[in-house]
Amino acid sequence: MSEFAFRPDPSSHADCAENHRRMLAGELYYSWTPDLVKGRARCKSAMLKYNTEAADGETSRRRVAELLMDLLQDPTPLPPKLDDPEQDADQFDDFPYIDTPIKMDYGSNVKLGKGVYMNSSCTLLDVCPITIGARTLIGPNVHFYSASHPIDPITRNGMRGPELGKPITVGEDCWFGGSCVVLPGVTIGRGVVVGAGSVVTKDVEDFVVVAGNPARVVKRLDVEREKYEAMVKENKERGH
Repeated sequence: MSEFAFRPDPSSHADCAENHRRMLAGELYYSWTPDLVKGRARCKSAMLKYNTEAADGETSRRRVAELLMDLLQDPTPLPPKLDDPEQDADQFDDFPYIDTPIKMDYGSNVKLGKGVYMNSSCTLLDVCPITIGARTLIGPNVHFYSASHPIDPITRNGMRGPELGKPITVGEDCWFGGSCVVLPGVTIGRGVVVGAGSVVTKDVEDFVVVAGNPARVVKRLDVEREKYEAMVKENKERGH
């Protein structure tokens, strides 16, 4: 159904489960239902803890991981705690790390692969899933916007109207320069470099450098792709 034809009665958002399903599916939904307000409040509380404790240089690597898992609502169990602090910290070498401060809407819709690093002051508007592949490096002040609004002002209706979003997917081994913006619905392939300050408005193929507003391919990484795929093949043969 076209967004222009969608004129829901605000009382229809009382069905929280259906409204939440619509949000995750990229359909028009209401953001001010009690469950979504509660979800954002939970995320704010978890962000406050993470941004406070993770910024303290005395906080253990395990505790930082615990705070991040709570923020992301990820139920995956952490490795058993070891008595030796250094050995215990070594267990988290491949664990995602986010420098502070971080800003998210819900946290629960953000999925981070092994070894993902985010520099400070990144924003993830995760009304729809935002998935970031393993070993991807993200510079400071990078924004991922899965959230959007209807372009028709009557439907949009300020804070009283519905919203919508589209998922964002980033492949493995990418690198984002500082102050990039990734818009709703974008899929970025493996091994991509996004130049600082770029605005990514459409899908990006594997192993290219993109830059600009809107971001365009400025270089193809064919040699790097050959080396990468040879390494992946070798690792598979070794059972890694």
